[in-house]
Amino acid sequence: MSAPVWSVDPRTGGRREPVTTEATSTDVDRAVRAAHGSRVALSDRTARARFLREAAQELERDRDRLVSVADAETALGAIRLAGEIGRTCGQLRAFAEIAAAGNYLAIIIDHADGTATPPRPDLRRYKIPLGVVAVYAASNFPFAFSVAGGDTASALAAGCPVVVKAHPDHPATSELTAAALARAAERTGLPSGVVQLVHGFEAGAELVRHPLVAAAGFTGSIRGGRALFDAAAARPAPIPFHGELGSVNPVVITAAAAAERAERIGTSLAASVTLGHGQFCVKPGLVLVPAGPDGDRLVASLARALAETAPNVLLDSRIRENFLRGAAERAGLAGAWAPVPAGADGEHAVRAGLLTVSADAIADHDVLLEECFGPITVVVRYESAEQLSGVLDRVPGSLTATVQLARDGDQQADELLTRMREFAGRIVVNEWPTGVAVTAAQHHGGPYPASTSTFTSVGATAIERWLRPVAFQNTPDALLPPELREANPLALPRWVDGRPCA
Repeated sequence: MSAPVWSVDPRTGGRREPVTTEATSTDVDRAVRAAHGSRVALSDRTARARFLREAAQELERDRDRLVSVADAETALGAIRLAGEIGRTCGQLRAFAEIAAAGNYLAIIIDHADGTATPPRPDLRRYKIPLGVVAVYAASNFPFAFSVAGGDTASALAAGCPVVVKAHPDHPATSELTAAALARAAERTGLPSGVVQLVHGFEAGAELVRHPLVAAAGFTGSIRGGRALFDAAAARPAPIPFHGELGSVNPVVITAAAAAERAERIGTSLAASVTLGHGQFCVKPGLVLVPAGPDGDRLVASLARALAETAPNVLLDSRIRENFLRGAAERAGLAGAWAPVPAGADGEHAVRAGLLTVSADAIADHDVLLEECFGPITVVVRYESAEQLSGVLDRVPGSLTATVQLARDGDQQADELLTRMREFAGRIVVNEWPTGVAVTAAQHHGGPYPASTSTFTSVGATAIERWLRPVAFQNTPDALLPPELREANPLALPRWVDGRPCA
């Protein structure tokens, strides 16, 4: 008999109610096959665009109930969760427009040219959906990175049906969201198999190994993501695994910036570190501050703001225990000082913390270069450009890198921006990395361990993860897919003989 899946209140640690049961291998197989069977219906770009728009409407109709249930399961607060539903609906509608427009197909036609050396055949290239996509929901975004989140929306826009492995932190929210998607499918004439939901640790492992699963998207820990990544690679036929695993998101404060606005930087940095209770994947976790009086003022401002931050509940007891263990381990390192100790507040909440070390000391402690999920950051005091460069040499791949520069020009600017490109996917200047805009130009990814591929999981180009190119050579027009036929019956944008052609 399958184990029950419980909804748990992180504010009390108490079980709220059994939601469903963990999926067996038979359940996973049934879900994947149902998704696989919906591929033909989902191949119509107009139909899936309608579905994505209707899905957004269904979530908006059920907004109040979704917010209430999600808050009870995550303690993230009604205001934050309502905003996240808005973001999720925006993503769904944006990908509906992308599906309808067809630019993502990247159609290229090169007509035959017998005069070329060597002679060139007729070649026509476009992109097709990979097939069933496994999506692993995130703990910290119960909507935007979960059942109806960006991975799901982009996969559906590409024409890929989805099987979502629900996160155990919000099973009831996941069920309600999946029900909204099922209603949207029914309203738009698509089979319910286009989006399936399974629960349980073993179900997640079964899912990535299923022979009909063609790709996977994951947001979570390095340990869990790496296990799934390795399983995807170890299959008889390996599949793409697009995982967002962990990121320390370094920040560099230049001497000129500290002299100009030390207190303001410290206060705003604290707000970024504690946003969402420090449970954002782009939380600044490593801050390089110059030694000297200006840097001292900045650190003092940061410490005051963190000390004044009210204790808060994290997403679950496991995350809380890992946070407390990680904070204690870092505070116990030789040369480390905790002007604001992170710690427990009662049985369920935690206090934000600050740790400081010298640039020399950090060279002996690799753990300081790893993400500690929760409201804590590490300040590294550097005394020279050489010390700063030495720390940056050791920074692992990150989703973001931030630099605070003097407003009216900064001698370090060019060098720092060049260095940051080497290890970060998004470079932020005189702002903070928390808050990821969902736009066409966004890139949410980075060198490993930030992610396992070079693609983004946020923004319009996230759709590229679920596609592969196919070229047709010297194929009679009647046998070509409609997208590649000479008359362009679908009126799709494409490049013809090296030029854009509508």
